[in-house]
Amino acid sequence: MLKLQPNIGRKDRLIRIIAGVAIAGAGLYFKQWWGILGLIPIATAVLRWCPAYVPLNMDTREPDEKQEECAG
Repeated sequence: MLKLQPNIGRKDRLIRIIAGVAIAGAGLYFKQWWGILGLIPIATAVLRWCPAYVPLNMDTREPDEKQEECAG
């Protein structure tokens, strides 16, 4: 099974959840299909992994978050 290496930090997760809920809420409010796109940032926040960050070699975790992963 593929193990996804976390590359999303706490602040990034919070922003993604807020943005995802806002997009989904707006889609529901306006009764438009694009509200479903709000699930993408929510899913990446839950998984703590963003596929777009992989080729860019990005990691938004703070140093203490990286140490927690190694310890646990």
